[in-house]
Amino acid sequence: MPIVKTLIRAMLLLCLAAAGAARADMTIEIVGGGANRHAIAVLPFQNETTQVREALTPIIRNDLLLTGAFRMVDPASAANPAFEPAQINYPAWRGAGAQSLAIGKVEAAGGQVKISFRLFDAAQQKQLTSGEFTVTPERSREVAHTIADMIYEAITGQKGIFNTRISYVLKSGRDYLLQVADMDGRGAQTILRSKEPIISPAWSPDGGKIAYVSFEAKKPVVWVQNLVTGQRRIVANFKGSNSAPAWSPDGRQLAVVLTTSGTSQIYVIDANGGGARRVTHSNAIDTEPAWSPDGSQLYFVSDRAGGPQIYVQPVAGGSARRLSWDGSYNVSPKVSPDGRTLSYIRRQGGQFRVVVQDLASGDNRVLSSGAYNERPSFAPNSRMVLFASDEGGRSVLYAATPDGSSKVRLAVINGDVQDPAWGPFNHP
Repeated sequence: MPIVKTLIRAMLLLCLAAAGAARADMTIEIVGGGANRHAIAVLPFQNETTQVREALTPIIRNDLLLTGAFRMVDPASAANPAFEPAQINYPAWRGAGAQSLAIGKVEAAGGQVKISFRLFDAAQQKQLTSGEFTVTPERSREVAHTIADMIYEAITGQKGIFNTRISYVLKSGRDYLLQVADMDGRGAQTILRSKEPIISPAWSPDGGKIAYVSFEAKKPVVWVQNLVTGQRRIVANFKGSNSAPAWSPDGRQLAVVLTTSGTSQIYVIDANGGGARRVTHSNAIDTEPAWSPDGSQLYFVSDRAGGPQIYVQPVAGGSARRLSWDGSYNVSPKVSPDGRTLSYIRRQGGQFRVVVQDLASGDNRVLSSGAYNERPSFAPNSRMVLFASDEGGRSVLYAATPDGSSKVRLAVINGDVQDPAWGPFNHP
């Protein structure tokens, strides 16, 4: 990566978006997979190619595949199509290796469509879950994600993430674009376009707002933007630099990095702006705050030991405790929503790798390959980590399981992407 960019990240951990085009559709490519995946057959839904704009089953299959927890059984493995329970040939599906199978149909419903599905255990021949949805045809993709969520939860016991959203920054020509998309990269929308850099987008806990840093004032200033109305406001424009916003779990506060004291230090402000209270007190650079799920602690980066390392400190004040010990350069901490795992970037031999660390044991593992990776962000169910990676001079998105068993490339079409952030379960 350019020397100037590396120096900026090392000192202030502020990074300009890389060059690229504006289009942000993405294609899912599986580049790794777990050994103990659940075998499922998702049969084509009846009338899905005629009643809705996009077939449902490919969406459902892709959703399940990208988690690394499933493998697809080819619907052609068993001869008979099935849209109703009575049509299912269980011995044939068991012979094809299916542990479960999903069937469904799409019916016209007075200008809308009724989408129904059922999931069955192939061995016990019993229904595991089902759903029925009456929506406009334009909302069929949303229903497909919902069905994938229901299947995922029925099989794994974990809440699904397929109706969540992600954000990231693109650069198109001289413009910087803050974009929001479905978690699979589809349906990208530009939330903000600016001639000046946009960095560090952060989702509010209710999914309705994004905080970010903009250089429109020729210096870093923190803004909050409503995703429904598009309205935005400045929440941190103190003397010097304002950067690295992070929402408190209750959405009432933001942790930000200010240089009002001369060096980068972490403050907590009201989510509407104002009332800055200093949290860290050091002569070093303290930056990139991340809240613990219970809101009692802040994880952050500091070079107080001579190089950037990860620390944790009570929000109310007190001593900071160092968490990262392997390597001389560890930045960009994020805590999993279940509070068990820490993700961050480690520099190893001139390469920047995504690391996940068990907060109880301190054990850590490297998730990424490639020379340059950045900004890991957990899915709201803690089961995947999103990050940007440099490939062939451009950035793409990856999603990986924390245990390293599966990794999915979300390849940006004609564009570079940086500063990815995974949104919460809730969104308008």
